[in-house]
Amino acid sequence: MLVKVNGEKIELPEGSTIQDAIDAVGAPYLPGCVLGLVKGTEEVEKHVNKYSLKTNKGSIIIEILDGAPLNLVSTWKERYKEFSKMGVRWTTSQEVAIGPIVTELTPSKETYHYHRWDVLFSLSGFTADATHLILSTGEHEAVYGAPEENRGVFARVVGGKRTILKLTDDDEILVVKPVMERESIVKSAAITNLETQLEDGNQVYTYVQVEPNPKSPQSVEHFYALQDSGKVRVDYDSNTFVGFYALQGLEKEAEQIDQRKRGTITFRNTGKGVGRVYIYREDRVSTPSHNVLGKVKNGMQLLDIASFGDEVTIQTSPTRIMTLAMTQKEAEEFLHENGVKQIREGLQEDEAVVVRQEPHYTMDIIAQGEVKTYGIPEEDLLHVELYDDTPRSTWYFQKITGLLDAPVGSLKVHFAFPGMKLLMFKDVPKESKGLIPENTPKDVVKAGEIGVTNMSRRHIGMVGVRFEDNKEFGPTGEPFQGTNIIGKMAEGIENLEKYKEGDTIYVTRKR
Repeated sequence: MLVKVNGEKIELPEGSTIQDAIDAVGAPYLPGCVLGLVKGTEEVEKHVNKYSLKTNKGSIIIEILDGAPLNLVSTWKERYKEFSKMGVRWTTSQEVAIGPIVTELTPSKETYHYHRWDVLFSLSGFTADATHLILSTGEHEAVYGAPEENRGVFARVVGGKRTILKLTDDDEILVVKPVMERESIVKSAAITNLETQLEDGNQVYTYVQVEPNPKSPQSVEHFYALQDSGKVRVDYDSNTFVGFYALQGLEKEAEQIDQRKRGTITFRNTGKGVGRVYIYREDRVSTPSHNVLGKVKNGMQLLDIASFGDEVTIQTSPTRIMTLAMTQKEAEEFLHENGVKQIREGLQEDEAVVVRQEPHYTMDIIAQGEVKTYGIPEEDLLHVELYDDTPRSTWYFQKITGLLDAPVGSLKVHFAFPGMKLLMFKDVPKESKGLIPENTPKDVVKAGEIGVTNMSRRHIGMVGVRFEDNKEFGPTGEPFQGTNIIGKMAEGIENLEKYKEGDTIYVTRKR
């Protein structure tokens, strides 16, 4: 049997499953993610209501009327391809005619009234052997030999009206094709599992391929971080878009603003929901609060099917250029594979760990063709383990360090006094609002534990770590009730005492 996997045709034995199809073509797919199964092209087109007529002067969109006569609609859906590569037969101040083709419609000799932008079948000479497509450009009455059912009218022009007015009998219809909208896909699709058996003509979608927009490098980097695991979770879905909110709260500058056409991916750059990412199922106009970060190149059908809570396999090409937490040697090999020149800075030995890269954003690196990688001794990179029971405070810590969207973050030392056995790092008032008490210590704060001052104290948002146990005060010098314990230094605590005020320390998550 013949099936398609992500648009690729393959022959499979009868009784094959989705897993068999994935294995046959090596389709990208991560376990647990949603899959799309579409019954077949013919089944999908049963539900299509819009069609595009591409001409040499632009495109025209027509939409099937609700309640249009079945014989007219079925004639169109069976024969629309025949209007491709066909010239404009004639034009007047009231109509544009395309054709002819042969149909089985029955003509009438009645005079009918037509409205502007009606789309109808005309049977010239009162014979179905000369069936034309008429696009009405003005109110008029005419004898078209049209079928008596609804005066031959089955559709209406909904787009490209200016294009129609430009057409002459020297112009050509290049191609006619259905406009695939979410409604037509969903009606013939099902979310399924890997063991589902396939039938001849089925289409399987396993992943979404994204093409990033070089004109929005910050927003693109945000998306790379969002899908770092190779998949994203749908946090909201509607007829208009699907939303991904895992990194909500991270701000980026306004970048390229453009129309939000179907398949467009945007980043909300301001207002409520800043940091959210949206992929559009339907066209929308541009808005200054949305940066266009890319577009879906393949797999939009899977996003049409996905719903709240589903995880979707994502591939972005080109891939992210991120060298942080690599050694200088690993970064060299990685960059070479991606056609990027490395310029080593800081500690340049092969074993040094990269903690900064310049430029930081993938799109800028690709544009320049080179990147500076700043290295430090491996022992100077501090590994932190963050706890799950302090969500607000942990989010705050990751945001101010940069760990939310990068593998290495940084903190600037605010207070370091010899003999005090603690380091404190400056608060960020803009980000520290709402740090309610979470996981406050009871009897003792252990050496290496990381604390954040909560909203019960004046210095809310201060971060600190102690080098030895303390039964009285938290890592930021506050009483226990004013301290949220968010994690601990898993590696590198023995190196903390060497830092002084103004130094920068680099942190990464526990290996």
